[in-house]
Amino acid sequence: MNLYEINATTDVIPADQLDQHLPAHVAAAIEGRDVVVFAVADDASDTADCSARYGIPLEDCANTIVLRYKKDGEEHFAAVVTLGSHRLDVNGAVRQTLGAKKVSFAPREAAVEHSAMEFGGITAFGLPAGWRVLIESAVMARAQIVMGAGIRTAKLVLPPAVLAALPGAEVASMTVA
Repeated sequence: MNLYEINATTDVIPADQLDQHLPAHVAAAIEGRDVVVFAVADDASDTADCSARYGIPLEDCANTIVLRYKKDGEEHFAAVVTLGSHRLDVNGAVRQTLGAKKVSFAPREAAVEHSAMEFGGITAFGLPAGWRVLIESAVMARAQIVMGAGIRTAKLVLPPAVLAALPGAEVASMTVA
């Protein structure tokens, strides 16, 4: 797996130490999967900063966005994984994919509380059971992606097929042209 400019001797977190660095539910969700975890500086956690600092093309950086939506009179949460270089069509394609009447970005506090992860580091791994995980189809076209690891000071590198294998994962075209 190409790790860009990541220094394999100092920045990669060994698999047997993930539980010491990541939230337990995230570490458990990536265990045994084709995922490499590496440490990042907190000030390089945001997508554009991570891309610039580590030489990762923005097209390979994926964000996990927590949405709140209403369907059948009830409130639900979902996660959408999209590339940092794309813009989601939340009120059109995402709403339609969810079959929802109303979709909005989850408030920061709700996203953190329900995912049990740090804002700015939320990942599709380890989300609560029953959450839908929507993967923007452009993500699947990448050889590998870099995404949050549940905390701001770590990132995951993985082939997109690992995401598609998650329970509740759905691939759909959801970006604005």
